[in-house]
Amino acid sequence: MTGVPRSSARGFETPASGEVAGSFGLAGIAIIWDRIETPLGPLLIAATRRGLVRVAFAGKDCGSEPERLVGESELAVTRDPVTLEPAGRQIEEYFSGSRRRFDLPLDLSMLRGFRFAVLRRLLAIPYGTTTSYGAVAATIGSPGAARAAGSACAANPLPVVVPCHRVVRSGGKLGGYAGGTEAKRALIELEMGFAISRSCEPASRRQAPVARYVQPQH
Repeated sequence: MTGVPRSSARGFETPASGEVAGSFGLAGIAIIWDRIETPLGPLLIAATRRGLVRVAFAGKDCGSEPERLVGESELAVTRDPVTLEPAGRQIEEYFSGSRRRFDLPLDLSMLRGFRFAVLRRLLAIPYGTTTSYGAVAATIGSPGAARAAGSACAANPLPVVVPCHRVVRSGGKLGGYAGGTEAKRALIELEMGFAISRSCEPASRRQAPVARYVQPQH
């Protein structure tokens, strides 16, 4: 396993607050959002001036209202596809198979403690590999906290970009995912070189259980 990336230019190394200040060039405090199409259906993305703050599967965990992306926030929420175009383009490149690493500022300022540590660890899981919830917990100094690590992954505000889909159960079973288990399977298979169909099945239409080709790293 590699360590957590440390380049602030990549938006992965963040100050203690989890912020990358001014990265989206927004004046004042506001939240911008856009909707992008992917092979797994629409994704809603949102950002503050610090960086990308939310990615959500439309119809899964955010409904149709963009305000729900950021919870009960009192900040102004405005659609801004121009400012978010780089984020949308990188996500499209990921789904096309041409991008393996995101180069985006992230705003993790709402996260603290164990959840923050888990998400930082997720950023270090290499493309095309998987690990287990227990291994994630152990790596951040909390052996035996696999269930808590799973809860932190389930609450990941930035799925796809922060790759919680690369964390599976210790026996190789998928475990839960915000976009649904078929979306999680599709993302794992995408990173193995299989295209994603609109039905979330790999282009090969393989029906083999994911445990046959997903081997958690311990």
